[in-house]
Amino acid sequence: MGRQHRLVECYVFIDDYLQAHPDLATWRRSNNDDPDFTDAEVITIALMQGYFQTDTLRRTYQLVSKDAPEAFPGRAGYKQWIRRLNKLTDLVGRLVRAVALKAMATNLKRLYVVDSLPIPLCQPIRHGRVRLPGEDGAYFGRSAKGWFFGFQIHALIHQPTGVVLTAMLLPFGRDDRRAVRALALSTEGGVLLGDQGYSGEETFDWLYDEAQTLHVMPSDEDKEGLSAVSQVRQRIESSFSRLWRRSADRVYSRSWRGPQASLLLKILDFNMDRAGIVAAA
Repeated sequence: MGRQHRLVECYVFIDDYLQAHPDLATWRRSNNDDPDFTDAEVITIALMQGYFQTDTLRRTYQLVSKDAPEAFPGRAGYKQWIRRLNKLTDLVGRLVRAVALKAMATNLKRLYVVDSLPIPLCQPIRHGRVRLPGEDGAYFGRSAKGWFFGFQIHALIHQPTGVVLTAMLLPFGRDDRRAVRALALSTEGGVLLGDQGYSGEETFDWLYDEAQTLHVMPSDEDKEGLSAVSQVRQRIESSFSRLWRRSADRVYSRSWRGPQASLLLKILDFNMDRAGIVAAA
């Protein structure tokens, strides 16, 4: 699939969504409330990071500017573009959910999996001199791959389709049970699978009473239940692997806003792929 086709697919979906929700442009409070370089174009350029498989948004912008200059004749310079993109983080989050709901419309099963993964903010070689946002909650943690400095992403995935319904970036070491409550409110009830980190009687009762969600984590004695959950977890880890191949584990930033915006863009790209809105790269 050519880059031009990918650009068109991304742009058409985002522009159609914005046309259907004109109220989302009301955040602007200036005379330039209808810029030549539209919000749909700003986000479309960023989504090409998945196509080009680059580590940074700066490199993505450079490649799009070089390979498809005719597609965005009114585009701003990189610094103005990245400022615009950061202001559109909430819109990107809405798009993530909109794509997920579109995919879920073809499969009405309310089965979800909640899981977490570490988000390193720098290479291990820089751990001794890191000056990244500790005040925002970045901290040292240990994963299966070793020590890292950064955050932790918690994601709620609709199991039948594999799309990410919602996700949140939290400081490493934050109680997983606080995350699962916030994530469960994005559902309209159903069954939620999660590991022991999300367990607890108080959490179980809260999820059932407040989010109409049944949290399932079989005990060690329930071999059949554990096998079923294990199969679901394997499928969801496959979904995470596909997301991670979009370089979601290579996020480098000096503030919390950078990783949050970058991860949402990669999840949006992932969901659009799973929903069939864009062809596989």
